[in-house]
Amino acid sequence: MTRVAGAWLEAEGTQAVMKMLEASGHSAYAVGGCVRNALLNVPVRDVDISTDARPERVMALADAAEMKAVPTGIEHGTVTVVTHGTGYEITTFRADIETDGRRAVVRFADSMAEDAIRRDFTMNALYADRFGVVHDPLNGLPDLQARRVRFIEDAARRIEEDYLRILRFFRFSAWYGDPQNGMDADALAGIAGHLDGLDGLSAERVGAEITRLLTAPDPVMAVAVMEQAGVLARVLPGTVSRALGPLVQHEISLDLAPQPLRRLAVLGMFDGARLRLSRPAIRQLETYQRLIGADTGLAEIAWRDDAALALDVAALRAASFEAPLPHDLTEQVSKGAAAQFPVTAADLMPELEGAALGQALRELERRWIASDFRLGKTALLKGLQQG
Repeated sequence: MTRVAGAWLEAEGTQAVMKMLEASGHSAYAVGGCVRNALLNVPVRDVDISTDARPERVMALADAAEMKAVPTGIEHGTVTVVTHGTGYEITTFRADIETDGRRAVVRFADSMAEDAIRRDFTMNALYADRFGVVHDPLNGLPDLQARRVRFIEDAARRIEEDYLRILRFFRFSAWYGDPQNGMDADALAGIAGHLDGLDGLSAERVGAEITRLLTAPDPVMAVAVMEQAGVLARVLPGTVSRALGPLVQHEISLDLAPQPLRRLAVLGMFDGARLRLSRPAIRQLETYQRLIGADTGLAEIAWRDDAALALDVAALRAASFEAPLPHDLTEQVSKGAAAQFPVTAADLMPELEGAALGQALRELERRWIASDFRLGKTALLKGLQQG
């Protein structure tokens, strides 16, 4: 008998919600990511609960227990119950009736087996009762233990139900798969035959999956196989995976946390708006893309922006141009981050004003940077007068 444990399961809120359902004769199981992550010793963020109780019944039981119930997706069987300061998504067992590759028409079901078979991967069809006993209706535990991402039953059928599962397959492979074992051949065959389905996905859904994929500690193999399978060109046209591996290695050597925009930039020039990224994210991506091939020094980048951006650009340039990191990278970045331009507009007034003042400040700034931040105010102003 396999069990899971952890603060997420023992939490007062989790136990209260599950007991509430069981006390009225219904089943209650934690399901999906929380069970999967607990078995892999990965942090659990959210606890989803599956039950045979219909959503209206869940609402009534929560109300009777003086818990807040919100019909967040009641037409699909989901009610969010808030207790002890935490929200729990409680979803009635479901079975798919009809799918169109983006959304499904569902009916409520009465058994865990029916609910499990409509899910995407075997490692996500794991359930646990409030005592931590794991229920595995589709024999997904061996796949999870082998870190093997495998579609439930027929890969092609699962993909046809929702074409986003193509991207989810690579995202899950990056996070939970074992690169040494490669990827499931049946899954790749199913993906190869359904690339056209990616064209109908919304930009928001694609962007969210790509961001999650590129946040994985090491997404190199997943992205490389995406490229080989024709998926990368479909969702990020014009990009290539060649420099991603070197970038990840440079990130490790510089102790840089995984950053999806940095990794997106190293794949090549790409319009962030295509993925419906936020405006700040689009600006950040454009900054990376602009600076990769620019002749702006790392010290100058650290001075104009910050040390973090300079380190990002150093890693991006080294990966993109197949070059080592600068031997004096730390010194360059530290120097730029600590530098302070010694001249202010007041130093040039009232002799200069308006456009002339701005032009003079830019010229002094250029000379100061060219001097490796060494020239002081006196030398700069003297040079301006002589010029």
